[in-house]
Amino acid sequence: MKFEFVSISAALLIITACVPIGGGATGDMGGGDDGSVGGISEVPNPSAEMAKVSGTSLSQLQRGHVVYMLNCGQCHQYPLPENVDIMDFEDAMPKMIRHAGLATSDENAVLDYVAAVKKQKGVEF
Repeated sequence: MKFEFVSISAALLIITACVPIGGGATGDMGGGDDGSVGGISEVPNPSAEMAKVSGTSLSQLQRGHVVYMLNCGQCHQYPLPENVDIMDFEDAMPKMIRHAGLATSDENAVLDYVAAVKKQKGVEF
């Protein structure tokens, strides 16, 4: 039996192609009208600069970004990370993580990612 490996980017593309796109309960990858939600191109990718500014490893930020992009839009629209109220988010995250069937490590990665975006954009929290 021959196995071929695909890159993480290709795997994410395949996975996200199977996720419904649109408004309502499935997220809004096309963008929001009110400016607090955004399309996929508006959600920043983790970078070495983001890791340096935030003091969080790039691998942790990448994990948080992947979890955010693949899971958060399953139940609601994607809020832009810089617009997330960290205090409200920290209170709501455990319930959302349990609902999605994710691990606590995923919760921590998403919180680290959101905080890093806010720091990089100079948004206080």
